Amino acid sequence: MRSICSCLEIWLLVASVAVAQQPTKVAADELETAARSFVTLMDKGDYDKAVADFDKTMTKLVPATKLEQIWKGILASAGKLKQQAGVRKEQVGAYEVVFVTCEFERLTLDAKVVFDGDKKIAGLFFVPSKPKAEYKAPGYVRPEAFTEQDVVVGSEPWQLPGVLAVPKGDGPFPAIVLVHGSGPNDRDETIGPNKPFKDLAWGLASRGIAVLRYDKRTKAHQAKMAKLGDGLTVKEETIDDALSAVALLRDNAAIDPKRIYLLGHSLGGYLIPRIAVADKEAAIAGCVMLAGSTRGIDVLTWEQVNYILSLDGSLSETDKEQLAALKEQLDLVKSEDLAAQEPPPNILGATASYWLDLRDYRPAALAAKIKQPILILQGERDYQVTMEDFSGWKATLSNRGNVTFKSYPKLNHLFMAGTGKSTPGEYQKVSHVSPKVIDDVANWIRTR
Repeated sequence: MRSICSCLEIWLLVASVAVAQQPTKVAADELETAARSFVTLMDKGDYDKAVADFDKTMTKLVPATKLEQIWKGILASAGKLKQQAGVRKEQVGAYEVVFVTCEFERLTLDAKVVFDGDKKIAGLFFVPSKPKAEYKAPGYVRPEAFTEQDVVVGSEPWQLPGVLAVPKGDGPFPAIVLVHGSGPNDRDETIGPNKPFKDLAWGLASRGIAVLRYDKRTKAHQAKMAKLGDGLTVKEETIDDALSAVALLRDNAAIDPKRIYLLGHSLGGYLIPRIAVADKEAAIAGCVMLAGSTRGIDVLTWEQVNYILSLDGSLSETDKEQLAALKEQLDLVKSEDLAAQEPPPNILGATASYWLDLRDYRPAALAAKIKQPILILQGERDYQVTMEDFSGWKATLSNRGNVTFKSYPKLNHLFMAGTGKSTPGEYQKVSHVSPKVIDDVANWIRTR
Protein backbone atom coordinates (compact mmCIF):
# COMPACT_ATOMS: atom_id res chain seq x y z
CA MET A 1 0.00 0.00 0.00
CA ARG A 2 1.04 3.55 -0.55
CA SER A 3 0.20 6.85 0.87
CA ILE A 4 -1.40 8.87 -1.86
CA CYS A 5 0.70 12.04 -2.00
CA SER A 6 3.88 10.57 -3.44
CA CYS A 7 6.90 12.38 -4.83
CA LEU A 8 5.71 11.55 -8.30
CA GLU A 9 1.97 11.99 -7.96
CA ILE A 10 -0.25 9.04 -7.13
CA TRP A 11 1.29 5.57 -6.85
CA LEU A 12 -1.21 2.84 -6.33
CA LEU A 13 -0.15 -0.60 -5.17
CA VAL A 14 -1.92 -3.90 -5.08
CA ALA A 15 0.09 -6.96 -4.04
CA SER A 16 -0.88 -10.53 -3.35
CA VAL A 17 0.57 -12.95 -0.85
CA ALA A 18 2.91 -15.66 -2.06
CA VAL A 19 1.31 -18.80 -3.44
CA ALA A 20 2.03 -22.00 -1.59
CA GLN A 21 3.36 -24.05 -4.47
CA GLN A 22 6.59 -23.42 -6.36
CA PRO A 23 5.63 -21.77 -9.68
CA THR A 24 6.65 -23.36 -12.92
CA LYS A 25 8.82 -21.36 -15.34
CA VAL A 26 6.73 -20.02 -18.20
CA ALA A 27 7.76 -18.53 -21.50
CA ALA A 28 8.74 -14.87 -21.29
CA ASP A 29 7.11 -13.96 -24.60
CA GLU A 30 3.78 -15.34 -23.35
CA LEU A 31 3.97 -13.19 -20.25
CA GLU A 32 5.03 -10.09 -22.13
CA THR A 33 2.07 -10.51 -24.44
CA ALA A 34 -0.24 -11.12 -21.49
CA ALA A 35 1.03 -8.03 -19.66
CA ARG A 36 0.58 -5.84 -22.72
CA SER A 37 -2.92 -7.20 -23.24
CA PHE A 38 -3.77 -6.55 -19.61
CA VAL A 39 -2.77 -2.88 -19.92
CA THR A 40 -4.76 -2.61 -23.15
CA LEU A 41 -7.87 -4.01 -21.48
CA MET A 42 -7.60 -1.46 -18.67
CA ASP A 43 -7.19 1.34 -21.16
CA LYS A 44 -10.27 0.18 -23.07
CA GLY A 45 -12.28 0.09 -19.85
CA ASP A 46 -12.86 -3.66 -20.11
CA TYR A 47 -12.14 -4.30 -16.43
CA ASP A 48 -14.19 -7.48 -16.15
CA LYS A 49 -12.04 -9.13 -18.80
CA ALA A 50 -8.84 -7.66 -17.31
CA VAL A 51 -9.41 -9.30 -13.90
CA ALA A 52 -10.16 -12.69 -15.47
CA ASP A 53 -6.47 -13.64 -15.23
CA PHE A 54 -6.04 -12.64 -11.56
CA ASP A 55 -5.02 -15.26 -9.01
CA LYS A 56 -7.32 -16.00 -6.07
CA THR A 57 -5.86 -13.34 -3.81
CA MET A 58 -5.96 -10.62 -6.42
CA THR A 59 -9.50 -11.62 -7.35
CA LYS A 60 -10.51 -11.05 -3.72
CA LEU A 61 -8.55 -7.84 -3.21
CA VAL A 62 -9.10 -6.20 -6.58
CA PRO A 63 -12.47 -6.84 -8.22
CA ALA A 64 -13.21 -5.12 -11.51
CA THR A 65 -14.63 -2.04 -9.75
CA LYS A 66 -11.45 -1.63 -7.71
CA LEU A 67 -9.24 -2.04 -10.77
CA GLU A 68 -11.27 0.67 -12.46
CA GLN A 69 -10.56 3.01 -9.54
CA ILE A 70 -6.85 2.28 -9.74
CA TRP A 71 -6.62 2.87 -13.48
CA LYS A 72 -8.69 6.05 -13.34
CA GLY A 73 -6.49 7.30 -10.52
CA ILE A 74 -3.45 6.84 -12.73
CA LEU A 75 -5.17 8.61 -15.63
CA ALA A 76 -6.14 11.51 -13.39
CA SER A 77 -2.50 12.01 -12.48
CA ALA A 78 -0.68 11.07 -15.66
CA GLY A 79 -3.18 11.88 -18.42
CA LYS A 80 -4.32 9.62 -21.25
CA LEU A 81 -2.21 6.66 -22.27
CA LYS A 82 -0.45 7.53 -25.52
CA GLN A 83 1.37 4.26 -26.14
CA GLN A 84 3.05 1.21 -24.66
CA ALA A 85 6.66 2.10 -25.37
CA GLY A 86 8.43 -1.08 -24.37
CA VAL A 87 8.50 -4.17 -22.19
CA ARG A 88 11.09 -5.96 -20.06
CA LYS A 89 11.05 -8.75 -17.50
CA GLU A 90 12.73 -9.72 -14.27
CA GLN A 91 12.80 -12.82 -12.11
CA VAL A 92 11.87 -11.94 -8.52
CA GLY A 93 12.11 -15.01 -6.34
CA ALA A 94 9.57 -17.50 -7.64
CA TYR A 95 7.76 -14.92 -9.75
CA GLU A 96 8.14 -13.50 -13.23
CA VAL A 97 7.69 -9.74 -13.33
CA VAL A 98 6.91 -7.93 -16.57
CA PHE A 99 7.34 -4.16 -16.81
CA VAL A 100 5.23 -2.49 -19.50
CA THR A 101 6.50 1.04 -20.10
CA CYS A 102 3.46 3.27 -20.51
CA GLU A 103 3.82 6.74 -21.99
CA PHE A 104 0.99 8.89 -20.67
CA GLU A 105 0.37 12.51 -21.61
CA ARG A 106 2.18 13.84 -18.55
CA LEU A 107 4.26 10.97 -17.19
CA THR A 108 6.00 7.78 -18.20
CA LEU A 109 5.28 4.92 -15.80
CA ASP A 110 5.95 1.21 -15.78
CA ALA A 111 3.01 -1.08 -15.17
CA LYS A 112 4.66 -3.81 -13.10
CA VAL A 113 2.66 -6.99 -13.62
CA VAL A 114 3.60 -9.97 -11.44
CA PHE A 115 2.86 -13.49 -12.71
CA ASP A 116 2.82 -16.76 -10.80
CA GLY A 117 3.66 -20.14 -12.29
CA ASP A 118 0.12 -20.64 -13.51
CA LYS A 119 0.40 -17.47 -15.63
CA LYS A 120 -2.02 -15.73 -13.26
CA ILE A 121 -1.53 -12.11 -12.28
CA ALA A 122 -0.44 -12.12 -8.63
CA GLY A 123 0.42 -8.45 -8.21
CA LEU A 124 0.11 -5.05 -9.86
CA PHE A 125 2.16 -1.90 -9.31
CA PHE A 126 2.66 1.41 -11.08
CA VAL A 127 6.23 2.60 -10.63
CA PRO A 128 8.55 5.23 -12.14
CA SER A 129 9.95 4.09 -15.44
CA LYS A 130 13.51 2.81 -15.24
CA PRO A 131 15.87 5.72 -15.98
CA LYS A 132 17.75 5.61 -19.25
CA ALA A 133 20.70 7.66 -18.02
CA GLU A 134 23.20 6.54 -15.38
CA TYR A 135 23.47 8.63 -12.25
CA LYS A 136 26.27 11.19 -12.29
CA ALA A 137 27.19 12.90 -9.07
CA PRO A 138 26.62 16.67 -8.92
CA GLY A 139 29.59 19.01 -8.68
CA TYR A 140 29.20 19.58 -4.95
CA VAL A 141 29.99 15.94 -4.18
CA ARG A 142 33.59 15.10 -3.19
CA PRO A 143 33.88 11.30 -3.41
CA GLU A 144 37.29 11.36 -1.76
CA ALA A 145 35.79 12.90 1.39
CA PHE A 146 33.71 9.91 2.53
CA THR A 147 33.22 6.17 2.33
CA GLU A 148 30.07 4.07 2.17
CA GLN A 149 29.23 0.83 3.94
CA ASP A 150 26.26 -1.50 3.61
CA VAL A 151 24.03 -1.75 6.67
CA VAL A 152 20.83 -3.50 7.71
CA VAL A 153 18.10 -1.41 9.34
CA GLY A 154 15.66 -3.04 11.75
CA SER A 155 15.10 -6.67 12.66
CA GLU A 156 13.24 -9.65 11.24
CA PRO A 157 10.80 -9.86 9.62
CA TRP A 158 11.29 -6.28 8.44
CA GLN A 159 15.05 -5.97 7.91
CA LEU A 160 15.87 -3.32 5.31
CA PRO A 161 19.03 -3.03 3.22
CA GLY A 162 20.68 0.37 3.44
CA VAL A 163 23.92 2.27 3.14
CA LEU A 164 25.73 4.59 5.52
CA ALA A 165 27.94 7.34 4.12
CA VAL A 166 30.64 8.24 6.66
CA PRO A 167 33.04 11.19 6.29
CA LYS A 168 36.73 10.41 6.35
CA GLY A 169 38.79 11.71 9.25
CA ASP A 170 38.40 11.72 12.98
CA GLY A 171 34.92 11.18 14.34
CA PRO A 172 32.55 10.83 15.92
CA PHE A 173 30.45 12.62 13.30
CA PRO A 174 26.99 14.14 13.38
CA ALA A 175 24.56 12.00 11.40
CA ILE A 176 21.23 12.25 9.67
CA VAL A 177 18.60 9.65 8.76
CA LEU A 178 16.71 10.22 5.50
CA VAL A 179 12.98 9.45 5.69
CA HIS A 180 11.26 8.82 2.35
CA GLY A 181 8.28 10.33 0.68
CA SER A 182 5.36 8.03 -0.08
CA GLY A 183 5.51 5.24 -2.61
CA PRO A 184 7.73 2.13 -2.76
CA ASN A 185 10.93 4.18 -2.60
CA ASP A 186 14.43 2.79 -2.79
CA ARG A 187 17.23 4.20 -0.64
CA ASP A 188 17.95 6.93 -3.21
CA GLU A 189 14.28 7.95 -3.52
CA THR A 190 14.70 7.39 -7.25
CA ILE A 191 12.30 9.43 -9.39
CA GLY A 192 12.87 8.87 -13.10
CA PRO A 193 16.56 9.60 -13.73
CA ASN A 194 16.90 11.55 -10.47
CA LYS A 195 18.05 10.39 -7.05
CA PRO A 196 17.41 13.15 -4.52
CA PHE A 197 18.38 11.08 -1.48
CA LYS A 198 21.67 10.08 -3.08
CA ASP A 199 22.34 13.76 -3.80
CA LEU A 200 21.59 14.62 -0.18
CA ALA A 201 23.64 11.76 1.24
CA TRP A 202 26.73 12.34 -0.86
CA GLY A 203 26.47 16.12 -0.61
CA LEU A 204 26.19 16.12 3.18
CA ALA A 205 28.85 13.42 3.61
CA SER A 206 31.18 15.63 1.56
CA ARG A 207 30.60 18.27 4.25
CA GLY A 208 31.40 16.13 7.27
CA ILE A 209 27.97 14.70 8.08
CA ALA A 210 27.23 10.97 8.08
CA VAL A 211 24.02 9.99 6.28
CA LEU A 212 21.97 6.80 6.55
CA ARG A 213 19.51 5.90 3.80
CA TYR A 214 17.68 2.62 3.26
CA ASP A 215 15.10 0.92 1.06
CA LYS A 216 11.60 1.61 2.30
CA ARG A 217 9.63 -1.26 3.79
CA THR A 218 7.04 -1.03 1.01
CA LYS A 219 9.89 -1.46 -1.48
CA ALA A 220 11.76 -4.28 0.25
CA HIS A 221 8.77 -6.28 1.56
CA GLN A 222 5.89 -5.64 -0.81
CA ALA A 223 4.16 -9.01 -0.47
CA LYS A 224 4.50 -9.13 3.32
CA MET A 225 3.15 -5.60 3.62
CA ALA A 226 0.12 -6.65 1.58
CA LYS A 227 -0.61 -9.36 4.17
CA LEU A 228 -1.15 -6.66 6.80
CA GLY A 229 -4.38 -5.77 5.02
CA ASP A 230 -6.48 -3.27 6.91
CA GLY A 231 -4.01 -3.19 9.80
CA LEU A 232 -1.56 -1.04 7.86
CA THR A 233 -0.82 2.51 9.02
CA VAL A 234 2.07 4.94 8.67
CA LYS A 235 3.58 3.35 11.77
CA GLU A 236 4.32 0.19 9.81
CA GLU A 237 5.04 2.05 6.57
CA THR A 238 7.49 4.64 7.90
CA ILE A 239 7.70 5.43 11.62
CA ASP A 240 9.04 2.14 13.01
CA ASP A 241 11.84 1.94 10.46
CA ALA A 242 12.95 5.54 10.96
CA LEU A 243 13.35 4.86 14.68
CA SER A 244 15.23 1.64 13.93
CA ALA A 245 17.61 3.63 11.73
CA VAL A 246 18.26 6.08 14.57
CA ALA A 247 18.97 3.17 16.94
CA LEU A 248 21.42 1.70 14.43
CA LEU A 249 23.37 4.96 14.33
CA ARG A 250 23.52 5.20 18.12
CA ASP A 251 25.41 1.91 18.20
CA ASN A 252 27.97 3.00 15.60
CA ALA A 253 31.26 4.20 17.09
CA ALA A 254 31.81 6.59 14.17
CA ILE A 255 28.61 8.51 15.04
CA ASP A 256 28.11 11.08 17.78
CA PRO A 257 25.04 9.69 19.61
CA LYS A 258 24.05 13.19 20.78
CA ARG A 259 23.91 14.57 17.23
CA ILE A 260 21.60 12.27 15.28
CA TYR A 261 19.03 14.11 13.16
CA LEU A 262 16.01 13.18 11.03
CA LEU A 263 15.39 14.56 7.55
CA GLY A 264 11.97 13.80 6.12
CA HIS A 265 10.91 14.57 2.56
CA SER A 266 7.26 14.92 1.48
CA LEU A 267 5.38 12.19 3.41
CA GLY A 268 8.53 11.83 5.52
CA GLY A 269 8.39 15.52 6.42
CA TYR A 270 4.67 15.27 7.15
CA LEU A 271 5.39 12.43 9.60
CA ILE A 272 8.47 13.91 11.28
CA PRO A 273 6.46 15.17 14.29
CA ARG A 274 4.99 11.70 14.86
CA ILE A 275 8.38 10.06 14.57
CA ALA A 276 9.93 12.53 17.01
CA VAL A 277 7.13 12.06 19.54
CA ALA A 278 7.51 8.27 19.23
CA ASP A 279 11.23 8.58 20.06
CA LYS A 280 11.03 7.31 23.65
CA GLU A 281 14.82 7.16 23.94
CA ALA A 282 15.16 10.90 23.20
CA ALA A 283 17.80 9.95 20.63
CA ILE A 284 16.79 12.49 17.97
CA ALA A 285 18.73 15.74 18.30
CA GLY A 286 16.74 17.71 15.71
CA CYS A 287 14.46 17.49 12.70
CA VAL A 288 14.61 18.70 9.10
CA MET A 289 11.43 18.86 7.00
CA LEU A 290 11.69 19.12 3.22
CA ALA A 291 8.30 19.78 1.63
CA GLY A 292 6.43 18.45 4.64
CA SER A 293 2.71 19.17 4.50
CA THR A 294 0.58 20.57 7.31
CA ARG A 295 -2.66 19.52 5.61
CA GLY A 296 -4.17 16.10 5.09
CA ILE A 297 -3.24 13.75 2.26
CA ASP A 298 -6.80 13.88 0.95
CA VAL A 299 -6.61 17.67 0.60
CA LEU A 300 -3.26 17.50 -1.18
CA THR A 301 -4.48 14.76 -3.51
CA TRP A 302 -7.43 16.87 -4.63
CA GLU A 303 -5.20 19.92 -5.19
CA GLN A 304 -2.54 17.97 -7.09
CA VAL A 305 -4.96 16.34 -9.50
CA ASN A 306 -6.79 19.61 -10.15
CA TYR A 307 -3.47 21.35 -10.77
CA ILE A 308 -2.29 18.75 -13.26
CA LEU A 309 -5.58 18.58 -15.14
CA SER A 310 -5.64 22.37 -15.41
CA LEU A 311 -2.13 22.74 -16.84
CA ASP A 312 -3.44 23.00 -20.40
CA GLY A 313 -5.77 25.82 -19.40
CA SER A 314 -9.08 23.96 -19.48
CA LEU A 315 -10.88 20.86 -18.26
CA SER A 316 -12.17 18.35 -20.77
CA GLU A 317 -15.26 16.24 -20.14
CA THR A 318 -12.95 13.32 -19.37
CA ASP A 319 -11.08 15.49 -16.86
CA LYS A 320 -14.36 16.41 -15.18
CA GLU A 321 -15.36 12.75 -15.00
CA GLN A 322 -12.01 11.91 -13.41
CA LEU A 323 -12.42 14.67 -10.85
CA ALA A 324 -15.94 13.51 -10.03
CA ALA A 325 -14.66 9.96 -9.46
CA LEU A 326 -11.83 11.30 -7.31
CA LYS A 327 -14.20 13.41 -5.20
CA GLU A 328 -16.36 10.37 -4.62
CA GLN A 329 -13.35 8.51 -3.26
CA LEU A 330 -12.15 11.42 -1.13
CA ASP A 331 -15.64 11.84 0.34
CA LEU A 332 -15.25 8.30 1.70
CA VAL A 333 -12.14 9.42 3.59
CA LYS A 334 -14.30 11.83 5.61
CA SER A 335 -17.18 9.39 6.01
CA GLU A 336 -18.38 9.20 9.62
CA ASP A 337 -18.99 5.47 9.35
CA LEU A 338 -15.68 4.61 7.70
CA ALA A 339 -14.49 2.65 10.72
CA ALA A 340 -17.66 0.54 10.80
CA GLN A 341 -17.86 -0.37 7.12
CA GLU A 342 -17.58 -4.09 6.33
CA PRO A 343 -15.59 -5.08 4.48
CA PRO A 344 -13.25 -2.13 5.10
CA PRO A 345 -13.05 -0.09 1.89
CA ASN A 346 -9.86 0.48 -0.06
CA ILE A 347 -9.72 4.18 -0.93
CA LEU A 348 -7.35 5.33 -3.67
CA GLY A 349 -5.04 2.43 -2.98
CA ALA A 350 -4.98 2.99 0.80
CA THR A 351 -6.73 0.92 3.44
CA ALA A 352 -9.41 2.32 5.73
CA SER A 353 -7.07 1.90 8.70
CA TYR A 354 -4.51 4.07 6.94
CA TRP A 355 -6.95 6.94 6.45
CA LEU A 356 -8.42 6.61 9.95
CA ASP A 357 -4.96 6.72 11.52
CA LEU A 358 -4.32 10.10 9.88
CA ARG A 359 -7.82 11.57 10.29
CA ASP A 360 -7.04 13.59 13.43
CA TYR A 361 -3.35 14.13 12.74
CA ARG A 362 -2.29 17.79 12.82
CA PRO A 363 1.45 17.91 12.02
CA ALA A 364 2.07 21.53 12.98
CA ALA A 365 0.23 21.24 16.30
CA LEU A 366 2.18 18.11 17.19
CA ALA A 367 5.44 19.74 16.10
CA ALA A 368 4.77 22.50 18.62
CA LYS A 369 5.22 19.91 21.34
CA ILE A 370 8.67 18.89 20.10
CA LYS A 371 11.50 20.48 22.07
CA GLN A 372 14.24 19.72 19.53
CA PRO A 373 15.35 22.33 16.98
CA ILE A 374 13.58 22.14 13.60
CA LEU A 375 14.60 23.24 10.10
CA ILE A 376 11.74 23.63 7.61
CA LEU A 377 12.57 24.01 3.90
CA GLN A 378 10.17 24.53 1.00
CA GLY A 379 10.43 24.87 -2.78
CA GLU A 380 8.24 27.74 -3.95
CA ARG A 381 7.53 26.00 -7.30
CA ASP A 382 6.30 22.85 -5.55
CA TYR A 383 2.74 22.02 -6.62
CA GLN A 384 2.49 18.86 -4.51
CA VAL A 385 3.20 20.42 -1.13
CA THR A 386 2.71 24.15 -1.53
CA MET A 387 3.59 27.42 0.13
CA GLU A 388 0.26 27.14 1.95
CA ASP A 389 1.74 24.26 3.91
CA PHE A 390 4.92 26.27 4.52
CA SER A 391 2.74 29.08 5.89
CA GLY A 392 0.99 26.52 8.08
CA TRP A 393 4.26 25.62 9.77
CA LYS A 394 5.10 29.28 10.22
CA ALA A 395 1.74 30.13 11.73
CA THR A 396 2.21 27.55 14.47
CA LEU A 397 5.98 27.53 15.05
CA SER A 398 7.30 31.02 14.23
CA ASN A 399 7.29 31.99 17.91
CA ARG A 400 9.83 29.27 18.64
CA GLY A 401 13.42 30.44 18.75
CA ASN A 402 14.80 27.08 17.66
CA VAL A 403 12.74 26.70 14.48
CA THR A 404 14.24 27.92 11.18
CA PHE A 405 12.27 28.50 7.97
CA LYS A 406 13.57 28.91 4.43
CA SER A 407 11.96 28.77 1.00
CA TYR A 408 13.56 28.70 -2.46
CA PRO A 409 11.90 30.53 -5.38
CA LYS A 410 13.23 28.29 -8.17
CA LEU A 411 12.95 24.85 -6.56
CA ASN A 412 10.30 22.16 -7.08
CA HIS A 413 9.10 19.27 -4.92
CA LEU A 414 12.42 17.46 -5.36
CA PHE A 415 14.32 20.65 -4.42
CA MET A 416 15.66 20.82 -7.95
CA ALA A 417 15.75 24.08 -9.90
CA GLY A 418 13.52 25.05 -12.80
CA THR A 419 11.51 27.88 -14.27
CA GLY A 420 7.81 28.49 -14.80
CA LYS A 421 5.13 26.16 -13.55
CA SER A 422 6.40 22.84 -12.28
CA THR A 423 4.95 19.77 -14.03
CA PRO A 424 5.19 15.99 -13.55
CA GLY A 425 7.31 15.80 -16.71
CA GLU A 426 9.94 17.93 -15.01
CA TYR A 427 10.81 14.98 -12.79
CA GLN A 428 11.85 12.98 -15.85
CA LYS A 429 14.64 15.43 -16.70
CA VAL A 430 18.07 14.82 -15.22
CA SER A 431 18.70 17.21 -12.36
CA HIS A 432 20.10 17.38 -8.83
CA VAL A 433 19.16 18.71 -5.42
CA SER A 434 20.18 22.36 -5.26
CA PRO A 435 23.59 23.02 -3.66
CA LYS A 436 21.89 25.73 -1.59
CA VAL A 437 19.79 23.06 0.13
CA ILE A 438 22.86 20.92 0.81
CA ASP A 439 24.69 23.90 2.30
CA ASP A 440 21.72 25.07 4.37
CA VAL A 441 21.16 21.64 5.92
CA ALA A 442 24.89 21.13 6.58
CA ASN A 443 25.32 24.56 8.14
CA TRP A 444 22.23 24.13 10.31
CA ILE A 445 23.54 20.84 11.68
CA ARG A 446 27.01 22.26 12.30
CA THR A 447 25.56 25.06 14.43
CA ARG A 448 23.61 22.77 16.76
